[in-house]
Amino acid sequence: MNFLPSANPGDAGSEPVAVNRRRLLQGAGIAAAAASGLWLPQGAGAQNKRNTDSVRLAYSRGVLSHIARERGELQKTLAAKDIKVEWVGPFPNLAPAIQAMVGGSTDFAFWGSAAPALASTIAGTPLVFTQFDDRTPRSSTIIVKKDSGIHSVKDLIGKRVAVNRSGIGEFLLVAALEKFNLDRNAVEFVYLNPADASLAFGQSKVDAWSMWAPFVDIARDKYDAKDIFNEGKDLDFALDFSGLTALRQYATDNSAVVREVISAFRDEAKWVNGHVRDAELVVQKDAKYNDAVRDHLIAYNRQHHLYEPTDQEFLRRFQRSADWLTSHGVLPKKVNVSELVVRT
Repeated sequence: MNFLPSANPGDAGSEPVAVNRRRLLQGAGIAAAAASGLWLPQGAGAQNKRNTDSVRLAYSRGVLSHIARERGELQKTLAAKDIKVEWVGPFPNLAPAIQAMVGGSTDFAFWGSAAPALASTIAGTPLVFTQFDDRTPRSSTIIVKKDSGIHSVKDLIGKRVAVNRSGIGEFLLVAALEKFNLDRNAVEFVYLNPADASLAFGQSKVDAWSMWAPFVDIARDKYDAKDIFNEGKDLDFALDFSGLTALRQYATDNSAVVREVISAFRDEAKWVNGHVRDAELVVQKDAKYNDAVRDHLIAYNRQHHLYEPTDQEFLRRFQRSADWLTSHGVLPKKVNVSELVVRT
């Protein structure tokens, strides 16, 4: 399935030559930065820059960006700053949103798992985190069908488990196996995006599914499934955090826009924290899951805790998470998260 927006034939050739030239130069700069491994400088020289009057924001169902898109208040907030918002998506997970960002279809990826973003930087993508979100309670879960005969993580030996590569699904399964002293090779990791994983789980082509909300909650209800491992209940530390990413050159060239965007998202998070039921109703309207799933999600009473990318205490927690991902083979090598943030 193609989640990138299709081109509008009526727009062909209508973009000013100057804008085209600027985008080509920006693209060349991004490619050069990725190839050389050099990052553009942070600090005062990057402040208060703005080279655009619009911003393209990716979104995925169930995350903060989705709620912002549906409510429309973020668009109004940025319009008051003479910034027009265009939404791009929905994306099934963060990896294709990052691909769209690199390809020039969006300026920000959505609020998603930091692990795919870290993996992308290791592969050479010059992206930065502009803000972080530690959403509680953590509700990512490994589920099985109630009639599967699987009652615990130990029963997964020799089974097929659907996960998203380099994301919460994969490393939640890794953590679960470790907690029960099981080797990673004891189970078969089946790498699928959420839509394909749901289908495979429903058709019993996989025995279990490791996934985040609301996908796991929808599947639990739809396929009469149960939890055998829950991130919030069964782990004593956060494996991952949510981050809002942009390409470093975009963030440097448009630091004033980035600042307005993250400020608008802070306002959105405050609204969600104070209106949990209303927020879940917003998501349900577009995602179209039933009332039982909606009520289960409301019962979580999930709260957003946003952190600036220069918050040293948070960065220490984030570094611990990144080191765990590296030591457990989710990330191919160590990363220094403090080098992957931008000051705006």
